[in-house]
Amino acid sequence: MSQDSEKIKRLVSFKQKLEKRVDALESELKDIQATIDALNFILLEKGFKRAEITKPSAEVEAPPSKEEVPVEPSPSLPQAESENVTPLKTVTGELLATLHVGEDSLRVVPAEDKNFNVNTPPFTPFLVERVFAKMQEKDNELARTEQMASEKIFCYNIVRDGDVIREITIKHVDQDRLRELKSSIRWTLEKMYEKMKSQS
Repeated sequence: MSQDSEKIKRLVSFKQKLEKRVDALESELKDIQATIDALNFILLEKGFKRAEITKPSAEVEAPPSKEEVPVEPSPSLPQAESENVTPLKTVTGELLATLHVGEDSLRVVPAEDKNFNVNTPPFTPFLVERVFAKMQEKDNELARTEQMASEKIFCYNIVRDGDVIREITIKHVDQDRLRELKSSIRWTLEKMYEKMKSQS
């Protein structure tokens, strides 16, 4: 019996090590999946599955839980003292948008000469559905299990003038997500700008 008990202890210890390894691999898998998503959109732009990126606008709207209010642009909004303003540019220096970063919020204001359309990929399929929605889903789950206060759940709002994006406001953003959001937003807008140039 003593030998069996020792074997059981070793098996339990081994099982715990495997569980920790699984947790680490799941975290790594999420990072890899985000990279694959970005690569998928690059491949789509090169001609693969072209039909999939021309969905009717009704199919690529943001989930109904997010409010998208068509309003007139408001470039004269006062800048909060605590905001950090960062320009988002292409690799060639073309201004895409301006980021207004607050304590736990982010506001994206497209450049005045850029009329980014919500129906232009990869805005909705990548930025909205793969980035914004995933962050919100994760926080909803944390709130459901009482690991996060419901008022701290990641949320966003896309302000539009017709189909043209005038502003994106994001609330409850930590530093880790801020880095990911900056990168994802810049990449998305740059790809949209490239499409705009090719269609003009």
